[in-house]
Amino acid sequence: MKYLLIDDHDLFRSGLRLLLGQLPVDIEVLEAGSVEDALAHVDRGIGIVMLDLSMPGTSGMEALVRVREAFPDAPTVIVSSDDDPELIRRAIDLGASGFVPKTSTPPLLISALQLILAGGVYLPRAVLSQTPQGAAPRSAEASTSAAATPSGLTDRQEEVLLKAVRGQSNKTIARAMDLSEGTVKAHLSAAFRVLGVRNRTEAVYAAAARGIGQRN
Repeated sequence: MKYLLIDDHDLFRSGLRLLLGQLPVDIEVLEAGSVEDALAHVDRGIGIVMLDLSMPGTSGMEALVRVREAFPDAPTVIVSSDDDPELIRRAIDLGASGFVPKTSTPPLLISALQLILAGGVYLPRAVLSQTPQGAAPRSAEASTSAAATPSGLTDRQEEVLLKAVRGQSNKTIARAMDLSEGTVKAHLSAAFRVLGVRNRTEAVYAAAARGIGQRN
């Protein structure tokens, strides 16, 4: 597994590199001090991207958009000193698979990465206690919906949902799962109803809060 660390502080990248060595798997860590430098690794088979939003020369959201475009199949984890809830929601809107404040403890960061690599999503606990703006409460239908998995979703719905909350487009999901885009939309619509949400951003919060993706 190849990790790509994008941060303009050499010391922080070095610290992350040492920390990632605690993961119980063989990994290769690549580094970039800017988004431009990161683009040199596009064809390196990156498995996960860790991105700082506060770098000179580009706005945080612009950096995230460019990274998602360059590495569409790799989950992008924001590691930032700014944990403002609105910033986190914007990052999720743009396809981030998780958000880890730089004030987090090393064990928490390791746990967050393991969760994301297992197909889950990670958000700070304080943010999970807040309902995203415009989110609808879970409906009675969602609470009683029959399902094949503990999440309340069928296996297919959960597989499509996990790809969606990791920032993959309907077209990418359809290609990966050999489905039509219409079928992908139908699975997502059903999953949103079960979770009691109305869009992908709310779905990320719901998936993180319910532990979807954490099962082996």
